[in-house]
Amino acid sequence: LTVSVASGQYFCLHFEAFQLGMAPVYRAFLRFMGDDSEAKNYSYSREVGATGRKMIWQGVPRSIRDSHRKVRDSYDAIVIQRNIALFFSGGDRKELKLRVTGRIWKEQ
Repeated sequence: LTVSVASGQYFCLHFEAFQLGMAPVYRAFLRFMGDDSEAKNYSYSREVGATGRKMIWQGVPRSIRDSHRKVRDSYDAIVIQRNIALFFSGGDRKELKLRVTGRIWKEQ
């Protein structure tokens, strides 16, 4: 969990590993520390990539008032399969060195 500040508001970036069926995957999503109505004023993107390739997720952050389970179970996040995460990590594809970048902006 990482806390970020944008436009004077606080956001929590979640990055976690989980099992999707039998496959290990990773997900990253953003939660706004405030009401859902306020969260809809913002957008965000998360990007993962390497070697000239990238995956981008863009969306509206969920409110911190939505439970972690509710957000997690909705799959409202960038979801990365382990083999793709290892590919983006480079090297011998045995060690995860995934770099997740992105931005947060207020809608006009």
